[in-house]
Amino acid sequence: MWENMMAHMGDYGWAHMLLGGLMMVVFWGAVIALAVFLVRSLIRGRDDGVSHQRPTALDLLQERYARGEIDQQDYEQRKRDLMH
Repeated sequence: MWENMMAHMGDYGWAHMLLGGLMMVVFWGAVIALAVFLVRSLIRGRDDGVSHQRPTALDLLQERYARGEIDQQDYEQRKRDLMH
């Protein structure tokens, strides 16, 4: 039986089997890495370079003024308070 297995492997022996297994691992690793790279680039492309920073206090104040939640006098007073 052992002789039949060795006959099917040819002259390469166990080294051929180990190299074939290693090449399979490398191949599937490359396929998975490529898939991860493509998914990450697609996700990054959807952001359109928009920064996800938290708004500052002045940004929030300007939004409240723009929505009409506070009047100009209140806006100016709060802006002065924030600047000092």
